[in-house]
Amino acid sequence: MASKTDTEVIIGGKVLRLSGYESEEYLQKVAAYINGKCAEFGRVDSFRRSPSDTQNILLQLNIADDYFKAKQQITLLEEELASKEKELYDIKHELIASQIKLENSEKNVKSLKNDLNDSNKKVVQLETELKMS
Repeated sequence: MASKTDTEVIIGGKVLRLSGYESEEYLQKVAAYINGKCAEFGRVDSFRRSPSDTQNILLQLNIADDYFKAKQQITLLEEELASKEKELYDIKHELIASQIKLENSEKNVKSLKNDLNDSNKKVVQLETELKMS
């Protein structure tokens, strides 16, 4: 089990102590993300003029929107990966089937060469017998 991490982060100019089982770097990354969202919205005049509870709700909605878009992107990528894995599986089976056909064809060619060689020997033998008679 991972050990619990305590770290101080700055969010919105306030120092907060965060605790969790994630790394300190991860907790700092989360704080940086929130600060980035706050800065992004802070540049919008209508947001700055809104009451703080409305600002908080808008930030929460935007973060939730980012979350659901990322989750949807993950779902799409997982579906694409599954499709690519199936395609790869099918291609591998086609390759195996082609290799088997090639091996069978090579055996067939070898057998036909042996038959041809035997036939040539038979022709030579028959020609020799015909010349001797």
